[in-house]
Amino acid sequence: MHTTSVLSRFSLAAAMLLTSASALGASAKRGVFSTLPDGTAVEAVELAGANGVSARIITLGATLQALVAPDRAGRLADVTLGHDDARSYVERPNFWGQTIGRYANRIAGGRFTLDGKTYQLSQNDHTNSLHGGADGFDKRLWTITRVGEKGGVASVTMRLVSPAGDQGYPGALTTDVTYSLDDKGALTIDFAASTDAPTIVNLTNHALLNMAGEGAPGGAMTHRLTIPARRFTPVDASLIPTGELKPVAGTPFDFTSPRLVDEVVRDGTDAQVVIGRGIDHNFVLDAGATREPKLAARLEDPASGRVLEVLTDQPGVQVYTGNFLVGALIGKRGHVYRMGDGIALEPQLFPDTPNQPSFGSARIAPGKPYRHRMIYRVSVAR
Repeated sequence: MHTTSVLSRFSLAAAMLLTSASALGASAKRGVFSTLPDGTAVEAVELAGANGVSARIITLGATLQALVAPDRAGRLADVTLGHDDARSYVERPNFWGQTIGRYANRIAGGRFTLDGKTYQLSQNDHTNSLHGGADGFDKRLWTITRVGEKGGVASVTMRLVSPAGDQGYPGALTTDVTYSLDDKGALTIDFAASTDAPTIVNLTNHALLNMAGEGAPGGAMTHRLTIPARRFTPVDASLIPTGELKPVAGTPFDFTSPRLVDEVVRDGTDAQVVIGRGIDHNFVLDAGATREPKLAARLEDPASGRVLEVLTDQPGVQVYTGNFLVGALIGKRGHVYRMGDGIALEPQLFPDTPNQPSFGSARIAPGKPYRHRMIYRVSVAR
């Protein structure tokens, strides 16, 4: 399947959905995205709201493959990095909007102890385990269990069953992720997971965002970023937290008021910036874990006016400024993705929590399921 045909089909589908949504409210439409190298079909569900915001979710990785938003002049742009076809997600893998699990972020040495027993995980980041291991949830084909439209909200739910021992994790885990788009530009992502034996879980979405539009000249480094966090977790040379909760005051990590990302990632006088090649750190949200989602980050592109607010009920948000994009990956519309072309804002538990009791607990058990609600709220600054 040629990339141009995929683009043409979905550009037309998006236009039809936007026209329908404007008249009828939020809508959902199910179809085929493209095929895997072995010929297996990857499905897509298009969610569209009345205000011009739309989202495309594909079954490969339960991935947010596109998030389209208007600028202050009403011009639409896809603000997520990624690929135009399923084959490219397999052959040129990266973390582009996928559902990340079983454990988002890093676990030191790929090892943890639970209830007195030590488990060895898949090691895919030097000696560490990153984002669930070499064959994490981002690489799996999920099953659509529900597509619906109700009360001005369009949604899709996808499910993945992970057997006991998968990537070294104990317990069989059933995970559901639901994407829901309303007519006000809010895309809510609900994660739910249940197990038949004690295990650890930490789920998030790993969208790389450029509010100017993916592939836009200059990347995302001219965005203004705000994070309500007065502390962050410094890391060692392998990007594992040291255990310290360090104040951001007086450091490049102080985003308690809006600042340009480019000012921070170029600060070679800060050892943490050097280790991460920019920002690749967890921020300790002032509100901590909450019953209802609260603001975790605000990202604004001053030129277009597009604004993204990320809300979560989790205690931390990992900020990654695309530091390892080195121009080797070709993405949507033939764009070469380079360092700083996107920013990930990943709400979650702290990295390496299973090995650092002071960070809390990632443990779930039968009858005590996991829940995480995060929201991407899109708007325009006039």
